[in-house]
Amino acid sequence: MLRRAVLALALIAAPALARDSLGMFGGWGAFSDPQAPGGPRCYAIAMAAPSTLQRDYQPYATVGTWPRAQVRGQVHFRLSRKLQPGAPITLIMSGRRYPLVGGGGDAWAADKRMDAAIVAAMRSAGEMTVSARDATGRGFTNTWSLDGAATAMDAAAVGCARLR
Repeated sequence: MLRRAVLALALIAAPALARDSLGMFGGWGAFSDPQAPGGPRCYAIAMAAPSTLQRDYQPYATVGTWPRAQVRGQVHFRLSRKLQPGAPITLIMSGRRYPLVGGGGDAWAADKRMDAAIVAAMRSAGEMTVSARDATGRGFTNTWSLDGAATAMDAAAVGCARLR
């Protein structure tokens, strides 16, 4: 029984061990994952600002690249609460609003064009905030500092250039 538990733990931990750190830049990290399911991937990631409010999940933001799938700069947000189905999800950055799509506790740009606009805005903004309604209908926000985001996104892109 103990052997089976150790084997299960090793299998769960193996994907995490396959990730390679490409560096930390301000509040953002860059990683490559050459063994990711579906092919190699690279991403920049940051945790949301700390909060004492209720959280169903640990919120983070990522900008990912999957070179074999020809996906670059895909924005993803893991929000702190389960989302109310059908409620609007809005990213606010430098006074501009970006409507997001999502469900569960996740949100994304609606399409590649919006991904590109968000990534471009992230390069010059100081912070970004996502506002939504949780499963009970209460409004909430998650905020990320963008200090180091541009460098982390660049490091992830360079890291994936080697994984094609």
